[in-house]
Amino acid sequence: MKILVCISSVPDTTTKITFADGNTKFNTAGVQYVINPYDEFGLSRAMQLKEKMGGTVTTVTVGRADTEPVIRKALAIGADDSVRIDADPVDSFQVASEIAAYAKDKAFDLIITGRESIDYNGGAVPGMLAELLGINSVSPCVKLEIEGNIATMQTMIDGGKEVVKSNLPVVAAAQKGMVDESELRIPNMRGIMAARTKPLAVVPGSASGNTAAKTFDLPAPKAACKMISADNVEELVHLLHTEAKVI
Repeated sequence: MKILVCISSVPDTTTKITFADGNTKFNTAGVQYVINPYDEFGLSRAMQLKEKMGGTVTTVTVGRADTEPVIRKALAIGADDSVRIDADPVDSFQVASEIAAYAKDKAFDLIITGRESIDYNGGAVPGMLAELLGINSVSPCVKLEIEGNIATMQTMIDGGKEVVKSNLPVVAAAQKGMVDESELRIPNMRGIMAARTKPLAVVPGSASGNTAAKTFDLPAPKAACKMISADNVEELVHLLHTEAKVI
């Protein structure tokens, strides 16, 4: 089985976000980048499937050379090889187009993405990628099993879950649940050493983005917390009505 896992390089969730040049650019100074957490669930499931069924796991990332430490981490987790598409990830359609152009003639049986990246939370790449390749997709995918040429996937719907089956190839957009958190793969020393010599191919980008952010704004700072005595119900109701305006 040939599995392709899409990996995004995103700021660590503990990073303090700031902007530069009049709030027109993300300030990368001092920012620690990590594998997109949803992609980690997908990569860990890909490794389980490889160990069960045999085959190879390839990762693909759209980004410049500064994403390579994150790519090497994916190799240390256990991917066999990686591809970096040398382009700035500008918008969802451009990223999906770049990956589709690379994957279209590679005969991958299964493509796993994260349901979204945690920096922009667009959630559009999995569906766009599947459409460009002319194959089925499921997002979000919380369970994934492969039996022969059939993928059985569990997805979230309003009020519950739905089980979907599809012929391979298929795009599965991972989220928490595709593997348990305890099953997430962590690079060990042997994997880190092996990652240094695993193939990391760089291919030129071909698609151009159609959108670009003009300015960024930080969320409004949290208001001061006003403490009310537990036995002063009248004051609490008064403030909820006159200040918070929620009743």
